[in-house]
Amino acid sequence: MIDRTHELPVKHQCQILELARSTAYYQPAPIAPEDLALMRRIDELHLEMPYAGARMLSRILKREGQPVGRKRVSTLIQRMDIHALYRKPNTSKRHPAHKVYPYLLRNLEITRSNHLWAADITYIPMQRGFVYLFHIATTGQASWRGEISA
Repeated sequence: MIDRTHELPVKHQCQILELARSTAYYQPAPIAPEDLALMRRIDELHLEMPYAGARMLSRILKREGQPVGRKRVSTLIQRMDIHALYRKPNTSKRHPAHKVYPYLLRNLEITRSNHLWAADITYIPMQRGFVYLFHIATTGQASWRGEISA
């Protein structure tokens, strides 16, 4: 949005947009091709083994012939916003201050189509980004039955 060739100075353009002047001059450093290849391999390994952390990934990469340390892998994982999945302590214990809501469908008798709906959303990792998948499930297909009277 900031045009350096405009007659209005960059300082005033930043004030109008309520931006710090440093953001107008910031040029992000490009990522090295070696790091991109390494990040790609880390992403592939994470999809195969989502439980692997920086230590395990660095050992796997060393076995594959890529000499990379644990701290470098950790930095790249943080940059990619990847987290290892593992069992956390005390996940089944609820907090005493949290309200427990009743299960409203326990005694519900489902008698017709479209009486009960459920929805879920997930994402599927693709080569470039993600695809979101949303699904709505009903209790049955609604069918129309009409009588034609002459």
